[in-house]
Amino acid sequence: MQAFDVKRMALDKFPLEYLGEVTFRCFFIFVVVFLFLKLTGRRGVNQLSLFEVVIILTLGSAAGDVTFYDDVPLLPVFAVFFSILLFYRFSTWLMGRSHHFQNWMEGKPLIIIRDGMFEWETMDRENITKGEFYMELRQKGVEHLGQVRLAILETNGGLSVYFRLDEDIQPGLPVLPEDYIDIETLMMTSGWYACHQCSLVKELRVGEKAVCPRCQNLTWVRALNTVRA
Repeated sequence: MQAFDVKRMALDKFPLEYLGEVTFRCFFIFVVVFLFLKLTGRRGVNQLSLFEVVIILTLGSAAGDVTFYDDVPLLPVFAVFFSILLFYRFSTWLMGRSHHFQNWMEGKPLIIIRDGMFEWETMDRENITKGEFYMELRQKGVEHLGQVRLAILETNGGLSVYFRLDEDIQPGLPVLPEDYIDIETLMMTSGWYACHQCSLVKELRVGEKAVCPRCQNLTWVRALNTVRA
C-alpha cells in the first residue's frame, strides 16, 4: 500500500457513480431519522430526556454505516428503526401508567438551589458540580444565588429558575467567572461572605479565617445583594 495515495483516499475501488448512491443513502437516512423524531412527538434535541438520547445514540450506528458502506442494505436498517420505534412507544406507554417505571427510565427533577443556596447534599449525592450551572444561571440573568428562590434541574438537562422579589433578595454567592471575583481565605473587609464551595452565607470580620460549618471549606467570596437588572 502506498501512503498518501490520492486515488485510494478519494474513491478507492468505487466508481465515480457511487457518489450518487451515497447521496441517495444519506437522503434515505435523513428522511427515516426525521420521521422517527416526528413520530416520537419531539420538537427539538433540547426536549430529549436521557432515555430518548440513548435511543438516538442506539440508532447512530445503523444510520451512519448505511450512508456510505456499499455492503449494508437499506431495508434491514429500516427494520431497526421500526423496531426501536415500537420499543419507544411501548416504553412511553408503560411510563404513562407507572410512576416508578418513569422515574427509573427518565429520572426525577432535582432541586439544586433552594432559598439562595445550593442543595449540597443532593449535589454531592448525584455527583453534580456547581460549575455546570453557572453559565446557564448567567444566561437567565442571575448574578448571585441570593436572587434565586428555587432552581430545578429537569430530566432533560434544562434548568428552571424561580426568582425572589426585589425586596426579598438576600446576600448570595456570585455566579460570575472566577476571573471577576476575589476568593479569600483571610477576610480583607468585614461583611457578608459566601462559601466558595457550598454557597453558605455567613457574616465575617476583617482578618478572620473561617471554616464553613456546612462543607468544611476554607475559601470564601464576598457575597452580593444586587437586584436583577
